[in-house]
Amino acid sequence: MITVSGVGKSHGARVLFRDVAFQVTPGRRVALVGPNGAGKTTLLHMVAGDEPPDTGTVNRAKGINVGFLRQEVAETAGRSVLAEVLAAAGHVTDLEVRMRALEAELSDPATTEDRQEAVLAEYGRLADRFEHLGGYGLEAEARRVLDGLGFADADVEGDVGRLSGGWMMRVALARLLLAGPDVLLLDEPTNHLDLASVTWLESFLAGYDGAVLLVSHDRDFLNATCNRIIELDGGTATEYVGDYAAFVEQRAIRMEQLASAAANQQRQVAETERFIERFRYKASKARQVQSRIKALDRLDRIEAPEDRRRALKFRFPDPPRAGREVVTLDGVVKRYGPKTVYDGLDLTLERGQKVALVGPNGAGKSTLLKLLAGALEADAGERRLGHNVQVAYFAQHQVDALDLDKTVLQELAAAVDTSTVNPRSMLGSFLFSGADVDKRVGVLSGGERSRLALAKLLAHPVNLLCMDEPTNHLDIASRDVLEDALVEYPGTVVLITHDRHLIRSVATTIIEVRNGRVAVYEGDFEYYAAKTGVDVEARGAAESPTAAAEPAPAPVKATRAGSADRKRAAAEQRNRVHRETKEMKRRLAKVERELAEAEGEVADLTRTLAEPTLYDDPVKVKEVVARHDRAKTRAAAAMEQWVTLSERVERAEREAGVGA
Repeated sequence: MITVSGVGKSHGARVLFRDVAFQVTPGRRVALVGPNGAGKTTLLHMVAGDEPPDTGTVNRAKGINVGFLRQEVAETAGRSVLAEVLAAAGHVTDLEVRMRALEAELSDPATTEDRQEAVLAEYGRLADRFEHLGGYGLEAEARRVLDGLGFADADVEGDVGRLSGGWMMRVALARLLLAGPDVLLLDEPTNHLDLASVTWLESFLAGYDGAVLLVSHDRDFLNATCNRIIELDGGTATEYVGDYAAFVEQRAIRMEQLASAAANQQRQVAETERFIERFRYKASKARQVQSRIKALDRLDRIEAPEDRRRALKFRFPDPPRAGREVVTLDGVVKRYGPKTVYDGLDLTLERGQKVALVGPNGAGKSTLLKLLAGALEADAGERRLGHNVQVAYFAQHQVDALDLDKTVLQELAAAVDTSTVNPRSMLGSFLFSGADVDKRVGVLSGGERSRLALAKLLAHPVNLLCMDEPTNHLDIASRDVLEDALVEYPGTVVLITHDRHLIRSVATTIIEVRNGRVAVYEGDFEYYAAKTGVDVEARGAAESPTAAAEPAPAPVKATRAGSADRKRAAAEQRNRVHRETKEMKRRLAKVERELAEAEGEVADLTRTLAEPTLYDDPVKVKEVVARHDRAKTRAAAAMEQWVTLSERVERAEREAGVGA
């Protein structure tokens, strides 16, 4: 469908990438990964035909339809959300408009009999075409897509021009999904989605007939949707088969092999250079010396990989010690016009809690975060900060507040106390190194600006951090830096994020926000998932986070009093079982993939053996039979491993009472 051959791109003297080559074929789900600024979005634009490569070619098969979800969408107004989405299937809606016109003409008494026959003939042809293109189910499908992306029934009839940027992005995504192009190009599709919508999108893409090429830094999303990973880093592209977890394993092996090969080559080069130096002026060795010099000149040097992603580490400045109760909302009421978001909300957070706010978009998560941070005044009730509490609030608009004319170093230095914080060291922790600190903010990518905004916020010693989608546009290396810092942070954290990996790694308390009520789960994401039925591995999770056999608990105060010890013990038990079975489940998932690959190979080779023409070549017959036997052996071994691991996981959970 699409073939990228030898593609290269430079910005001035800086080479983004060179000699990139890959194919996008039917059924293939390809993810572009790599650090911010590596050229992932640029490559997407080239595949879409928006931007030409400096070198190489991008060939698209004749007649294929390519749909592209960009990071920025044009604002529209004047029609409903539903009409805007239906416009994506313009050729179908045009047919419907023409059919309505023909119906009106048929019902007009002035229409002659001869004209009626012509109209009926045209109407019949259009109706057949309309049905073939799925026109009669088009509106129902559009509503299904909008519902999956979080739009309520009342929302789809509202004017699209009144939506925020995030919801406009959802409308653009719905248009694209309804159009059903042969190739979907998606640039950070999960950035403006909540957890339920991300899960729905994963399910939709799993059943999508066309090919997908996407950029995303959400590991769970990549694992759920992709079967190929292309890493753009250091100006080169490397393709890996499998999901993101398989990519991480394969990449580690590849890096180890490259490092070993580079070390071996360096030893050989050193030996050759010693020989040259020793015998350079000896006439009897002149021919051998010249031979070795030429060999060194022709040598294709292997560069040792430089993987600094986990080497960089950021640590928050030590915050002042706060009292036990950090922030309390007592009887808080918040309204937006006639709409009441909270009516009598009670909530208390304590020192050291790491809280993730979850729930559908529009439920009030951002409002609650702003109330806790003091960025929004309550209409009634009281917000109380505990002793010695200092608050920092991170919202997406802080990226827009950066001074585009300053350098990265100037922007950070102006915001921190340079007597206690070294701006260069701080920027290094956020992956700005060397000449990067002298770049003008205006030329930074979206992810680089997000890193800089985070660096400005996190340089100050506070003990209550309130963060709204802090990982948007951040690459995985940057997310790892933030994750490590939050895990070690001694203060209180409240965050909203659709990144399930970050929630699992950081959160010790989950607060579900729904219909103006909060439900507090004093345990990690696995505990919350066990109580509500959410699939934390993002493999076909329920759309509703409360779709569980056991009802969610009623709203409670987040205090340690009363039954806190019992809750903590239950959470610790759940977490212990999760830790004990996590490795087994990881191995089980890997074995499942190996089993599927082996069984697929057996099926392919069985079909090959059934082809009569195969037996015209005895050598090839022997080769195929041998491969068939090896594949069956691998499949049998994988099945045996799968059964053993499945029984071990089931037994461990049964003994711990998880399955009860």
